[in-house]
Amino acid sequence: MSREVPILEVKDLTVAYRIGDHWLEAIRDVNLTLHAGQIYGLVGESGSGKTTLAMAILNYLGENGKIRKGSIVFEGEEISSLSKEAMRSYWGRKIALVPQNPLSSLNPTLPVGEQVQEVLRYHLKMPSAVAHQRVLELFERVRLADPERVARSYPHQISGGMQQRVMIAMALATSPRLLLLDEPTTSLDVTTQASILDLIKELIQGQEMAVLYVTHNLGVVVELCHRVAVLYAGELVEDAPLEDLFSQPLHPYTYGLLKSVPKLGQNKREQVLSAIPGRIPALAQRGSGCIFRARCPLAIEACSVRPSLEQVNGQRSTRCHRWQEIAHQEIELSHLFEGEEAFQEPVSIRKQAEASALDAEGIVVEFDTHQSLIESIFSHRKRKIKAVKDVSIHIQPGETLGLVGESGSGKTSLARAISGLNEPEAGSIRIYGLPASPKLSKRNREVLRRLQMVFQNPEEALNPFMTVGESLRRQLFVLQGIRGEEAQRAAEEMVRAVQLPVEVLNRRPNQLSGGEKQRIAIARAFITNPDVIIADEPVSSLDVSVQAAILNLINRLQGTFNNGLLFISHDLAVVGYLADQIAVIYLGALMQLCRAADLFEPPYHPYTEALLSAVPSVELEKKGQTIRLQGDLPSPSEPITGCPFHSRCPRKIGAICEREAPPWRVDERTQKRIYCHYTLEELVQLQAPI
Repeated sequence: MSREVPILEVKDLTVAYRIGDHWLEAIRDVNLTLHAGQIYGLVGESGSGKTTLAMAILNYLGENGKIRKGSIVFEGEEISSLSKEAMRSYWGRKIALVPQNPLSSLNPTLPVGEQVQEVLRYHLKMPSAVAHQRVLELFERVRLADPERVARSYPHQISGGMQQRVMIAMALATSPRLLLLDEPTTSLDVTTQASILDLIKELIQGQEMAVLYVTHNLGVVVELCHRVAVLYAGELVEDAPLEDLFSQPLHPYTYGLLKSVPKLGQNKREQVLSAIPGRIPALAQRGSGCIFRARCPLAIEACSVRPSLEQVNGQRSTRCHRWQEIAHQEIELSHLFEGEEAFQEPVSIRKQAEASALDAEGIVVEFDTHQSLIESIFSHRKRKIKAVKDVSIHIQPGETLGLVGESGSGKTSLARAISGLNEPEAGSIRIYGLPASPKLSKRNREVLRRLQMVFQNPEEALNPFMTVGESLRRQLFVLQGIRGEEAQRAAEEMVRAVQLPVEVLNRRPNQLSGGEKQRIAIARAFITNPDVIIADEPVSSLDVSVQAAILNLINRLQGTFNNGLLFISHDLAVVGYLADQIAVIYLGALMQLCRAADLFEPPYHPYTEALLSAVPSVELEKKGQTIRLQGDLPSPSEPITGCPFHSRCPRKIGAICEREAPPWRVDERTQKRIYCHYTLEELVQLQAPI
């Protein structure tokens, strides 16, 4: 087929869901055209209809979903009206999907190699022996080390990055013409994400394939995509080539998304993150007029009439009454969506504190490995996994320590040890000088009140059977003995502090959005005015605008309550924005400690350098950084000599890195500490821009 003929054309597509007796439109009048060799980004907040559009293209909507209008043309053939039986020849063979969560998509009862073989046998009628060999070739192609071992492994026996590579191998096994990628890197750390993005670019280069990449990560779009469509509340509000969209967005919503993303080197003390106020309206509340009107700072009377999708210069389109004013710079955009207030430094930071909010000294965390029956019979000693190795951290009142590293580096193990959820093998924990027992069950109520946690997934952290008010009041009663009207008043004040209406106290978690649930989880942590908050990846799964609002909220509450905060993330841009100090951890050991302001200037530890390089940026001029880590983290159950990072270090000196533990190098000017055999002067020379 000629390259000029589109692989996919979505024309005036409207998709609705039946809720009770009504059909509610989730997608309205969407048009997209994808050509071979093109990677098309589809972006927007949760609830904007991205996944619904992808499922409609697959003709795989749920029983209550229906295409009400428009058409989907694949390689010249209308497929939107085909039956499920007729679509089976397309699914997996001509159109393939890589989902967000590979673990939930892989069969837990079959080795991953067998699952990929199944696709080859079904679609390509390959004999088993040929299919097995083809699987090994595919696993090599997606850069899985030891393909034979991986093919024999069950999903739970391989890492998240390896699971996603298996899903990509499965999707590409039949050489499909259209590849749908639905948030495939959202749950991965930045180094794994970077390698997966490199892999996708490499695999489709020169292929007669079109790719639709669904994401809310705008940095990923810059790294990967040629063209971008912006979806809001089911409507296409802007569609343009990548460079045009990011250099001059013509819709206020696109501008708001771009402005919400924290950039490397940006810090809370310099500016508050921008966030789009409000949230996407529910399906039943979308009404008429411009769909973005209620949240748009540029809305005028004309916006009460729905704008059409207008073509601009034959290359792009936008759905805004005021796009021409924006294009001609007659409207100043820089002040839009600005943060409500500047960061206020807590007064107590300005004077010497009598004691640290948190002192964790020499923390060691070990776990027993799971043994097979044979191992347990013949082995007298269990192998230990050393998850955290003699780590010490200190947090001052009102300050934030950011803890960064890849998945498996020991961040959560350290946090759980400090909180008492996992008992450390060694080390001491003090909160304002008050000793905290390593065992949670031995901590008294006062120590429990002083240290609280905010978890990554509020869905799991909140009791689904309790209202928000019951959850907050219970926290006050259990930890401070407060009940009745006093507890109710405190709960009301706290939900106002996290910028939610008091009515939310009567709702249960399933009646809240993801961002609202995380606000309640934060409110629950802060309501007893603890001395220390541990926040474990609290914004990693949130949209950029919601993420910005949550980060601003944490800043404001910390300024009010003067808590010490341990903020855990694999996103260096987010940590760099929020933190005062940053600790970089790898395989349970600290690699670097420094002030946040000094993190982004050489010298860096080579591991920090790789993490910084892997962060996708929304700034076009920073596209295509080159340092990539090879392979996964070594097993923490295996003894490691020398520098823990030597097996993956792109700047490895030689045998000294393998045999000798490196010294701590200290910069006398900034007090930056780096655990490396290189001197600081050598690292500065190696890391100087070319």
